[in-house]
Amino acid sequence: MRKLFKSCYALDQKCYEQYGLNEDILMEHAARGMAEYIKGRFEEGASVLIVSGPGNNGADGIVLARQLFGAYEVHLYMPFGVKSPMARLQLERVQKLGISLCDEPKEADVIVDALFGAGLNRRLDEATQQLLHRLNALNGFKLACDVPTGVGSDGRLMPFAFDADVTITMGALKESLYLDESKDMVGEIVCTDLGVSRERYEDQSDTFVLDASDLQLPIRTAASTHKGTFGHAAVFCGEKEGAGIIAGMAASRFGAGLTTLIVHEKVSQPPFLMHTTVVPSSATALAIGMGLGAHFDQEFLDKYVIKSHLPIVLDADAFYSKELLGILEQNEREVVITPHPKEFSVLWSQINGEEISVDEIQCNRFEMVRKFNARYPHVTLLLKGANMLIMQEERLYINPLGTSVLSKGGSGDVLSGLIAALLAQGYTGLEAAIQGSLTLTLAAQNYKGASYAILPTDLIDAIQYLEMSQK
Repeated sequence: MRKLFKSCYALDQKCYEQYGLNEDILMEHAARGMAEYIKGRFEEGASVLIVSGPGNNGADGIVLARQLFGAYEVHLYMPFGVKSPMARLQLERVQKLGISLCDEPKEADVIVDALFGAGLNRRLDEATQQLLHRLNALNGFKLACDVPTGVGSDGRLMPFAFDADVTITMGALKESLYLDESKDMVGEIVCTDLGVSRERYEDQSDTFVLDASDLQLPIRTAASTHKGTFGHAAVFCGEKEGAGIIAGMAASRFGAGLTTLIVHEKVSQPPFLMHTTVVPSSATALAIGMGLGAHFDQEFLDKYVIKSHLPIVLDADAFYSKELLGILEQNEREVVITPHPKEFSVLWSQINGEEISVDEIQCNRFEMVRKFNARYPHVTLLLKGANMLIMQEERLYINPLGTSVLSKGGSGDVLSGLIAALLAQGYTGLEAAIQGSLTLTLAAQNYKGASYAILPTDLIDAIQYLEMSQK
């Protein structure tokens, strides 16, 4: 788990004021991080095209040219000249070393984008857009310095960006790199230090990026146990019964000692799932909304769901029910909600009377989850997406490990079942959401079939192998 920041400006200032470092030293280390990455993946003699802008991001690129020169075939292209004092200084140094500027971008083994880094808050002009089109058309491995050019300070595309294979970001991780809109542009994200350790460079943060190493599976170690030891998940099975069955299967696979489907009439469930028409008295967690429809009358829901004290997962159709959303007001209850953007749009309208489009949500994902948290701080919100956002009590966690493999009906039902299983076993809502999301995404990463072919049952089957793969 790593800290995340909206901006690193204050962190750089700390280096200047507290540690006696200056821009020159920080640039040397920024470039060194990029140089070490290139040296670790490309043999000496490989060609490197560095496209540098007029400011300090461009200066980082110029320093990189100096550090690689001699061991690599370096081509430095500066289409907009130099403007910042540091860029001028770094250009003087490379010229003294004998590095000449090239007149236009050319094919190379490595293409480095050092045009504009963090803090971009305006749409790119026509000349920059045309240049990015040319760079993106090159075949070389693409590396972005700090933030790909065209990714704005809020993570939005301005209107498109350098298509990086890897982004080497400087000092600390930045929020703009984790908006869904820019996910395909930033590629792999690598953070390099600026002459001091991350621990000394970073300050306090309430926002974190999750890693695979944060996965903590509900491994059983005690010998004297029975099925009741590990909880009883009750999953509501509604009009579209398959969704509830998938969630129940995932809950059972993920360690719930018992899993029961709550039904109106018998369904064709797997033999290891029980079914009943009322919530069992031994239930320790509920999951409702997946394929629910209007299958249960309000009196039934009021008795067994709304007036219950049990930890609960709300998903899918639950967001269309004002009565079920009343659960959000229950401050003493563990409540986890798992909407996708369309469902969040419906939820927002239900609780605020304010219409907001899916596009608006996607462009302002961090802002929207923080707004929700300000109203319901005790509720754990998991907003689905390419990067899942999980927030509770002013702490925001980002799971960036999702893949397009999960873009298939039923994946969300699996997630609801995983979270319900952990709630049933006594996890808090936040713990269940974090571990459920990590389990889902890592199971998807371990899937060996074609990217388009996964079924929810494949995800559920993959969960059993996570212990081995994470050792």
